[in-house]
Amino acid sequence: VEVTTSQGTGQAAAMIGADGLWSKTRNILRGNEKPRVSGHIAYRAVLPADQVPDANRKNEVILWAGPRTHLVHYPLHRGKIFNLVAVFHSDRYEEGWDVFGDVSELTQRFAGQNKNVLNMLDKIESWRMWVLCDREPVKNWSKGRITLLGDAAHPTMQYLAQGACMAMEDAVCLSAMLDRHEGNVKTAFQAYQQARYLRTARVQLTSRLYGDIYHAENVTAELRQLMLGNRDPEAAYKGMHWLYEGVTDKGEQLL
Repeated sequence: VEVTTSQGTGQAAAMIGADGLWSKTRNILRGNEKPRVSGHIAYRAVLPADQVPDANRKNEVILWAGPRTHLVHYPLHRGKIFNLVAVFHSDRYEEGWDVFGDVSELTQRFAGQNKNVLNMLDKIESWRMWVLCDREPVKNWSKGRITLLGDAAHPTMQYLAQGACMAMEDAVCLSAMLDRHEGNVKTAFQAYQQARYLRTARVQLTSRLYGDIYHAENVTAELRQLMLGNRDPEAAYKGMHWLYEGVTDKGEQLL
């Protein structure tokens, strides 16, 4: 494989594109397919712990779910600061990645929400914004001696918090397949994507579903509250068994 970058041209036995949602390597393999714009916008900021209301200052991940919105927050740096991620629906943006957000729009989208949410949002003057995107699941992301890994192959929404996890599982599986096929790169790449595509597709589609559940409105929101309120923690853990079992050290997937 011959690769040309801004740093020059080089040759290698294979190429693995781990270059994210906007992967240029993917364009080589699958053409210029645009990501799916979800209509969900994420604003991120950090807040000193002493500015976090007492009711929210807990050493755990807390999620506030509302109509077409949600806020998640948790402590960082041994509890000295809190990371806040506020998500809402908007068709205003087609793309945007780590840019300054519009505070007035965020305030408008969260108007009327729980006071514990507003007390945190009102303390932050500057946010960074991301337009959340993914892609439709595919079963083929390899060609010859070129393959994809992580978000380049199967970008997902953040609702299962699995983007980095899927990339690490990919690496485990890909390494195992290269060992198994004794350096036959083309065969190993095909075996790798065959082992991974259903599991990663399940993560992609389940993440979308969780986004719908988080942002439910009206009767759907009432049903969500009833179902989740009556679900014991053990049942919740069992429901995610398929996800957290991951892959074996031989790279075999578990669905």
